[in-house]
Formats: sequence, C-alpha cells, structure tokens
Amino acid sequence: MSEPESLQEAIQYFSNPDNCIQYLSVRRWPNGIVTCPTCGSEKVKFNPSRRVWQCASHHLKRQFSIKVGTIMEDSAIPLDKWLTATWLVTNCKNGISSYEIARDVKVTQKSAWFMLHRIRLAMQDEHFGSKLGGEVEADETFIGGKARNMHKDVHARRITGMGQSFRDKTIVMGLLERGGNVRTLVIPDRQKGTLQPIVREHVQVGSALLTDEMGGYQGLNGEFQHEVIDHAMQYVNGRVHTNGLENFWSLLKRGLHGTYVSVEPFHLFRYLDEQVFRFNNRATKERKVSDADRFSMVVSKIVGKRLTFAALTGKTADATPF
Repeated sequence: MSEPESLQEAIQYFSNPDNCIQYLSVRRWPNGIVTCPTCGSEKVKFNPSRRVWQCASHHLKRQFSIKVGTIMEDSAIPLDKWLTATWLVTNCKNGISSYEIARDVKVTQKSAWFMLHRIRLAMQDEHFGSKLGGEVEADETFIGGKARNMHKDVHARRITGMGQSFRDKTIVMGLLERGGNVRTLVIPDRQKGTLQPIVREHVQVGSALLTDEMGGYQGLNGEFQHEVIDHAMQYVNGRVHTNGLENFWSLLKRGLHGTYVSVEPFHLFRYLDEQVFRFNNRATKERKVSDADRFSMVVSKIVGKRLTFAALTGKTADATPF
C-alpha cells in the first residue's frame, strides 16, 4: 500500500503497526541504516514479533522501539493514534483542540493535550540562524482576553484608563520576509532596547524594513532601508505596509480564540510554533505543498526532541518558555 495522501488514507494506512514503523523508519534513518540510539552502533537486529530492535553491543537499553529518542518516547499511546493526531494538527488550518483529538483518537483529554504540545515541539523552526532579507515586515500584536468579553468587575479592575486594556496581555513580535517565511517571538515590552536587537539578529543589514509608526523602531535608518506607514493616516502606501503580518495575526488569533479559546502565556510560544509552521509551509503559486508533505516534514523532525510532562507544566528547570 502506497503512503497516504489524505486523512482517510492515513487512518487506513497507519492502522497497520508495521506501516507505522516503516513510515517512521524511512524518515528517521533516510540512508536505510538503523543505528542504536544509545551507543550509535549499526549492528542491530529487528525482532518482528515484538517490533523492536536489539543492539549487538552489551549495554543498558539494548532493545529499543521506533519511539525511543523521539517526542513519543515513554508513551504508551499506540503509533496509529500518534500519527493520526500529528496529521490533524499539522494540516488543520486553525488548529485542533485537545478535546477534539481526545474524541477522534480515543484518548483522555489530558493525554491529547500532552500529545499536542509534543507535536508542536517537532514543529519548531530550526533555521533561526539564517537571516531574513529583501523586504521584511515587522509588527507586534497583543494576545489575551478581549475587554468586551470581561465581567464588569474584572473590566473595572483591569482596565482603568487609556491603553490599560493591554496591561494583562502578552506581546508577540513578528518578522515576515515577503515571499518567504515568518518568525515570531514572545517579548516583554515594545521598547527600543527590546525590538531593535531582535531586528538586527534576524534581518540582513541593508534589507528594506517596513514597520508602522511605533517609536521602538526609530533609529534603524542607518542599517536598514526603513520605511514607515502611519496607520493614523493610511494602511498602504505603495509597497509600504504591514498587511502580510496583519494577515498572519488574523490566522493566529482565529486559532487561539476560535479553537483553543484560552491559552496560558507560559505555553503561548508553542502555539506560535504551530501556526508559524503551517504558515511557512503553506501552498502558494510558487510552491506546491500537500497535506502529506507537511506531515512528512513534521515526522522527519521528531527525533532528538523530548518534552516531559513535568517540564511542560513548569515543574522542572528545563521548562523555561523563552
């Protein structure tokens, strides 16, 4: 049976455990040589009855499954459920909630929530070392509850004056290379000392930098071709606008408010990773990307990443979100 191209085909294909192992093995060891995740030895033998490998070297954890060394390590949830959940979160445009995953693949909501966060870890952008160039839009947005939805007492306590509606929200900065990728970061404030080092780190010197009139970007003219659009006057002036990022913010908030409803600031960066992955791997006129392509990309990045429940819930030192 050929590899799946749709959700229906994926459910049928991955209902066979041997297909799951074959699909994962090809992406984990693309050269066809299986290596021991503990010692790196190539002298391993597959046990088809137990669906595990055994290393010829004598050491602890000689036997290993396809899950060892991946985001699925130490999970008792079967591979077919893991891969179906991965297909759903990878290809649902506005995301999919843990309650939906729990119903669809028959696991508890708590398990589904943990699964989704581990899948988001695999979706993280691993190419932050390369800088954006050409025309780059920079903008920020605020993530949090809407004032009009607050109870009267909560509204009175939190919103006491002009601009106070942003006090309890989390700030996210975005950088979008036109015709390319978007990057997002959770930031503590919108001051020059915060914004400008991020721009210098992620944008090539000499690139066209397009921002709104916010004062945090003032002073970058010497390093970038800085163009400003004053939103009090207009939203587009030729090629000077930030509408590309506004489109991304719209997609992001549609998922956060419509699908996930409430997101803790501590976990927000993981939801950003999810939306950034789908946006950067979207189908365009120049680039044809199918659901199967996106799924394969995520599966290829599950190795060498581990997220424990203690770390996810902030009970260990390695839980720092950013």
